[in-house]
Amino acid sequence: MAFSKYLDSKRRDCKALVAELKKHFAYVSVLGVDIKTTGIRVDRNTSNIGPGQDTECGFVVKMHNGTVFCEYSLDDISGDIPALAAKIVASVSYDSSNTIAGSTLPDEPLVKDFSREHDLADYTETQLLDFCREQCNTLLGKSEYLLNAMASLRLMEVSKLFISQNRELSQNYSWVNGILVAIYKENDKVVQTVESSNHHRIADVLAELPGKQDKLLHTAHCLTLAKPIEPGVYDVITDPSITGLIAHEAFGHGVEMDQFVKDRALAKEYVGKYVASPICNMRDGAASTLSAASYFFDDDGVLAGDTRIIKDGILITGISDLASATQLGTAPTGNGRRESSRRKAYARMTNTFFEKGTDKLENMIASIDHGYMLFETDNGMEDPKNWAIQCVAQYGIEIKDGKLTDNYVSPVVMSGYVPDLLKSISMISDDFVVTGIGSCGKGYKEWVRVSDGGPALKVKVKLG
Repeated sequence: MAFSKYLDSKRRDCKALVAELKKHFAYVSVLGVDIKTTGIRVDRNTSNIGPGQDTECGFVVKMHNGTVFCEYSLDDISGDIPALAAKIVASVSYDSSNTIAGSTLPDEPLVKDFSREHDLADYTETQLLDFCREQCNTLLGKSEYLLNAMASLRLMEVSKLFISQNRELSQNYSWVNGILVAIYKENDKVVQTVESSNHHRIADVLAELPGKQDKLLHTAHCLTLAKPIEPGVYDVITDPSITGLIAHEAFGHGVEMDQFVKDRALAKEYVGKYVASPICNMRDGAASTLSAASYFFDDDGVLAGDTRIIKDGILITGISDLASATQLGTAPTGNGRRESSRRKAYARMTNTFFEKGTDKLENMIASIDHGYMLFETDNGMEDPKNWAIQCVAQYGIEIKDGKLTDNYVSPVVMSGYVPDLLKSISMISDDFVVTGIGSCGKGYKEWVRVSDGGPALKVKVKLG
């Protein structure tokens, strides 16, 4: 566990650059980024170790002249700092769409180094490659129906340095994704199934992932027997993966407040109004839980937040970066995130989830005469302007007379109008799972790591 030595060596130069640029701008900050990611992967025929796509090192300067934001990205900060500052000033152009008349940006004094304990240094790449090879070979030996199997580990260590006139912050943390994949052929049908283990420590992933193999193969077998679902409106139970997909798509992008600024989100008109069942509560925040999108401060130097988006069915607020919060006259929520130091900061989701309720899952299932329980996120999309939503589950299991059957359906598409779906929530389980193994784009780009989840929900929704 160690903060980047490179970024540590740049503190003085960053402070000097901020001081020089303050001669020209009302607000200046510098964000330094040093992210190391490693991917280790083994399948039946190949194995490899390589850098992950999130690996990067660089700096971005954010400036505000009293009415307009501008940014400048660079690979290094060193040498003649006054000359560098003059180059930045000369290169700056202004986007009139970001004009904010008479605003004062927050820059409360704070000097603090943050870190989360991790064990990346306790394992060699050879040890981790051997683990993946063992998992792959063991899995292949369990079933004659496996065409291929894959075991992988994705390791990420993040160091970030933030310097402004009054703030000096650093953070160092890690995240580890372990993934098993089965390519399975039975009953003249080929399917793919995935199981994962996700923690901030390697040891936890190595201990948990092997226990996922039997479930992986059982699901694959059942999917080869799955039938298409008969379209209709059903009572549905969502597992935490699908609950998270609903949270992410229904009130994820739709409450990113840069969309409020551009009048691209219907949610802006519903703040303070009922948008969900009164038993429904939803949160987002890097400090809300520990998962793939947990950090100590965002890319605007705002401390990680824990934002209650929906309280007892009422939409309370959205989530914001520094620019959108300033434009709207609100406090930033700690959701300013960049794909990289070469990309703009946007208001982005972090860990997005429904809060747990008081119902037992077995009672929720027992309450349904005929319906389905849906499992495993496939993909989803939303229309923040009109609140349409579409979520795809990998499979569903039919419920008859209050009991889960052996009848699988796949794939399953859940669609509808966001408030209708959320207002139909009638039961919420008392358990809770949040997980994150991938990334989310804003539109088709600007990818950042996210997580989502929550308890099981009982809803009434259209399936097809």
